Amino acid sequence: MTTSQLAFLKGHGTENDFVIVPDPDNAVDLPASVVARLCDRRAGIGGDGLLHVVRSAAHPEAKAMAQDAEWFMDYRNSDGSVAEMCGNGVRVFARYLQRAGLVEEGDLAVATRGGVKKVHLAKNGDVTVSMGRALLPVAGVTVTVGGRAWEARNVNMGNPHAVAFVEDLAHAGDLFTEPSFAPAAVYPEGVNIEFVVDRGPRHVAMRVHERGSGETRSCGTGACAVAVAAARRDQADPARTGEPVTYTVDLPGGSLVITERPDGEIEMTGPAVIVAEGKIDPAWLETLNG
Repeated sequence: MTTSQLAFLKGHGTENDFVIVPDPDNAVDLPASVVARLCDRRAGIGGDGLLHVVRSAAHPEAKAMAQDAEWFMDYRNSDGSVAEMCGNGVRVFARYLQRAGLVEEGDLAVATRGGVKKVHLAKNGDVTVSMGRALLPVAGVTVTVGGRAWEARNVNMGNPHAVAFVEDLAHAGDLFTEPSFAPAAVYPEGVNIEFVVDRGPRHVAMRVHERGSGETRSCGTGACAVAVAAARRDQADPARTGEPVTYTVDLPGGSLVITERPDGEIEMTGPAVIVAEGKIDPAWLETLNG
């Protein structure tokens, strides 16, 4: 298979949207320049990222996980860069596998660069992903937008996040430009930055700048990081109390329900939708490869 035969689908989870490229044998060459053009909203298909669907046994980064998860989500940011994980992406990835008849309703496992993720496809259309445990590094940063600055909580969900609680989400600015953060050494490879306001008891709203993508309508790992940061701010720690903690997180594209369990496992539940499928014009692809 070559990119001249490239098939695609388009899907989203709470409006975090993705170009999906099925490629079971890992035969499609997807350099960063091609990924960036496919994700371009004016010159390509458009998406916050790309989901490259590969059998784990066929990908060098996933072979070690093949016994635990048949399918590997080779995730790329919209600028073509490689990323560890994408929570909404995993839910859309699972929905694609179901649509393609590769998995059935119920439980499955998906390999990612952030490890193997357990997924549940529910009858009502929601998809729940076990996102693993959050790491809470001691080192934090100060995030600055315009003349305002906030201390941000460092949360790692397999990818890095800086969570800042603010008075008004408008204070985050346009978020297409990456907010400043210091010291830079805390996140040498960049960071996803969340701005959060309270909506009610265990209910928050957020906006996010995703590294490599700018502001997105939703970010699953970001919502998990926000829920954990909010719980710790609210003195709620399931490991200490023995009781799970659940937060509803509103994003521009919809709402996600995040539950942290006493063993530290975090579950994210929300919708995932496939909206289109087709094939890329070979002549257009040739202009990219040339």
